[in-house]
Amino acid sequence: MTVAAVTLAVLAVILLFLAWRRGDNSHREGVWQAVQTLRRTLPLLIAAFLIVGYVNVLEPQQLVQRFIGPQSGWGGILLAEGIGMLLPGGPYVVFPLIAALYKAGAGLGPAVTLVTSWATQGLISVSFELSFMGWRFSAVRWGLGLVVPLLAGGLVHLLT
Repeated sequence: MTVAAVTLAVLAVILLFLAWRRGDNSHREGVWQAVQTLRRTLPLLIAAFLIVGYVNVLEPQQLVQRFIGPQSGWGGILLAEGIGMLLPGGPYVVFPLIAALYKAGAGLGPAVTLVTSWATQGLISVSFELSFMGWRFSAVRWGLGLVVPLLAGGLVHLLT
């Protein structure tokens, strides 16, 4: 097990113990909530892991290197920003996929851009953001969000 898995397992056991100590069946409700979350996210996880598996098996190194490889320059960084905005799901889906692309030959700059773009501009979050925060907030954040991944990936590209 990885350090992250051990840390999460220890945290889960501590929370289970704390919920159990309350004496109000919170520990059972916590397990029920976990199962419901698993049911909602399992199809997404399976699809993401299948994509990662196929990327690893098919080894599209030439394709990845051509479009977002170390020599792809600013074009690769721009493409990576667009791809990052379209990536669905949380970190448990996105990071294995980006890691597979990185292993297949994506450059460090485009890989940083992918992560940063997904984190700052995910299109899935726009509908929530607009409904809660309004147009002005979303426009300002999106304007900055378009620049930050390019700066991060460009800086990495220039330094490596």
